[in-house]
Amino acid sequence: MLRNIILLIIVVMLEVPTPSVLWAEDRAAVNAETTAPMAEGNSVVPIAKSPLEKAPAEEGYLIGPGDVIDIAVWKDEALTRSCTVRPDGLISFPLIGDIQAIGKTASQLKAEIEKKLERYAPDATLYLDIKQVNSLLIYVIGRVNAPGRFIMNTNVDVLQALATAGGLNIYAKRGRIKILRRENSETIIFPFDYDSVVDGKRLEQNIRLKRGDVVVIP
Repeated sequence: MLRNIILLIIVVMLEVPTPSVLWAEDRAAVNAETTAPMAEGNSVVPIAKSPLEKAPAEEGYLIGPGDVIDIAVWKDEALTRSCTVRPDGLISFPLIGDIQAIGKTASQLKAEIEKKLERYAPDATLYLDIKQVNSLLIYVIGRVNAPGRFIMNTNVDVLQALATAGGLNIYAKRGRIKILRRENSETIIFPFDYDSVVDGKRLEQNIRLKRGDVVVIP
């Protein structure tokens, strides 16, 4: 009789999952929920990938409107210019006229200008440098101490953008911050919970901002 009771207790213990198994199952369920996109009206609300995931290699800086580019041909002062990228994305250069600059890296633009100059200066040595970055604009609006439009000379994340705008004011709804990003014909919304990120939680929400992003603090 006693032996049967002991066997019954062992079987029951084997069928009950240990705390570590429950934690792993709960974590998988949470990950499945947090990685799924959420719909908000007509906008798409994706959840950014974990910072622990390996990100693809970044490409070179892409030229934007307002950037200032120095272009020079060695030993030819007539072909030396400081060009500002116009709102239509073009720059003007002697002999070749207008050329599209927006959306290209410095090396891509240099190669294209060299190709167009071949018929006029076959052995020209071209120098091209992005002298001033003016197109990395982000916007921080709402309940911050210094809202406005900011020109960045480097990539920044959400916390850095909020710091640039003077930080949140006392009336800010810290858990309802959103980042609006326009891509093609749709607006993507990224949620941002200030207190959670500062506490070291939900760090995946502290995304790196892109040109034209709008950070909204209700």
